[in-house]
Amino acid sequence: MIVKPRRHVVHVADLLPGETRELGAVLQQAAAVVTELERPEQVYVTLWSHADRIPKHLHWVVQPITTERIAEQGGAYGPGLQLEMFRAQEDPEAVAAPHSPS
Repeated sequence: MIVKPRRHVVHVADLLPGETRELGAVLQQAAAVVTELERPEQVYVTLWSHADRIPKHLHWVVQPITTERIAEQGGAYGPGLQLEMFRAQEDPEAVAAPHSPS
């Protein structure tokens, strides 16, 4: 899941106080929803802003993490896990999608 400000912002320091308050609440709610749907061991909430080595726009990735996902990426966790997923061209949003009942 991606969470980002409505207006174009490149630096966290440029967020307005109201945006900061709202963003904190939205990130907490997004992590709660991901936790309820996926029941992961952890939910990563990470800030990304670069594209082609240039800061473009703030966005946070809200990503469920499981022991299985870590094992699939050779034991990588934290930023290393996301780096390995990017290298493998895996979409974090696809990982966060709820599973369909069988």
